[in-house]
Amino acid sequence: MINISTFNDKDVEVVKKTSLYRGFFKIEGYAFKHRLFAGGHSEIIHREILERGHAVAVLPYDPNTNNVLLIEQIRIGALASKNNPWLLECIAGMADGSTDYESVVRKEAQEEAGIELDQLEFMMSYLSSPGGTTERLFLYAARADLSQAGGLYGLASEGEDIKVHVLPLTQALELLADGTIDNAATVISLQWMALNQTRLMEQWANQTRC
Repeated sequence: MINISTFNDKDVEVVKKTSLYRGFFKIEGYAFKHRLFAGGHSEIIHREILERGHAVAVLPYDPNTNNVLLIEQIRIGALASKNNPWLLECIAGMADGSTDYESVVRKEAQEEAGIELDQLEFMMSYLSSPGGTTERLFLYAARADLSQAGGLYGLASEGEDIKVHVLPLTQALELLADGTIDNAATVISLQWMALNQTRLMEQWANQTRC
């Protein structure tokens, strides 16, 4: 396999890091320079970076019905680029400094959908927008009984107003294909499920027999 990476973290120097804002989110100012592909080093570059911590997301899946659970809630940032800022999403939440991501996932499933999760399967993690934020999202699939799931949820203290939808995986993939579902964590999670559904069902069936 060809080694694609040229540099690593030792090839960047953070000259100065400054706190610019402390509120619901934090913004840090970075002054840095780095090695160049053509040789030598860059001039000092200044960037503002959103520091919101890491987050988790989970796609609950019921293997008995082939249904998935998605939640619907308003996302004001979507208003700038689409006429409907109520998005269909995976259950998600901030880790608030915890690295016990599975516990955070189970807590969020209770708060946002009122469901208990059975087996969890780690999908992957990814950087949400590394040009402007340090956030990394940790994605999970979860086996769950969705036969009684539905209703309205969310924490009033956090201004949440959440509607739970249970729908066939095939319908969720159709909404992905036609662009209705267009937020990164849900796009990646549904694509992952489409690629791994058969293997995951065999794995969960084997775990149940053990």
